[in-house]
Amino acid sequence: MAWFLNHYLCYRCDTPWTDEWSCMCDDDCPHCGARHTSPYKSKDLTTVIEKDGDTFVVYPDSPRIRRTSLPNGAIGILPNG
Repeated sequence: MAWFLNHYLCYRCDTPWTDEWSCMCDDDCPHCGARHTSPYKSKDLTTVIEKDGDTFVVYPDSPRIRRTSLPNGAIGILPNG
C-alpha cells in the first residue's frame, strides 16, 4: 500500500503540520480547524517488499536495493544502508 508524509500549512492561521496518509489528501488544521487544506509537499514513504527465493528484496524510496534473508519467511522494514 502507498504511504505518504504530507506537509501542510494552514491558509487561515499559518500553522504548519505533517500527517501520514495512504494518499496525498486534504486535511483539517489541528490548531484552528480550517477544513480541506491541501499538502504543499509530500514524501513517498512507500516500501515494496518482494520474495526472491529464500531472500526478500526491499525497494525503499531510494535507487538502492538491499537484499537480506529473514528467518521463517518473516517480512520486516529494513534500514537502507
